[in-house]
Amino acid sequence: YLLLSSVQKKSKFSASRRLTLKIKLLKRAGVMLENEKEEKIREREATLKERVPPLQLSGLSVQDLQALCREMNQKIDSADEDRYDIDMKVTKNYKEIENLSQKITDLKGRNRPALKRVKISAEAMLGALLGTKVKESVDFKAALKTVKKEDEKKEEVTDWRKNVEAMSGMEGRKKLFDA
Repeated sequence: YLLLSSVQKKSKFSASRRLTLKIKLLKRAGVMLENEKEEKIREREATLKERVPPLQLSGLSVQDLQALCREMNQKIDSADEDRYDIDMKVTKNYKEIENLSQKITDLKGRNRPALKRVKISAEAMLGALLGTKVKESVDFKAALKTVKKEDEKKEEVTDWRKNVEAMSGMEGRKKLFDA
């Protein structure tokens, strides 16, 4: 019984309590989302009132209306230029981000598959490299240099006791130093 109690962890809240908490959280999130939407609408209306004052067209002559239209066209043109400039900056930044991410992937390196060893004859290799022009066979091994191994000097194994007597004293040390 002790093993079963240690394996099964009891939660702090019952299932019904968790469900009620989840429902309350979802309701609160919904209310916050609605408030955020209303705030955005209010901000938009405020900026529109600031940038575009309400028009008073009553009592204006034809010349005044034409001047107002010209003025509004100039404002539209300047707003369109600003929008175009911002759009160009955004596209430039996107291209720069894309280039930098490409450089990062190039620096990390790609996972290349391991190459398999294939045994190929010299004729087949030349045929693959030069095409079918070459019909004569080439002996690569004949062109290689041959290196002869030098016989290593083998020291003669002598009795160490005779050596100690010969090396004792200053003459023996001098012989070692000279050698």
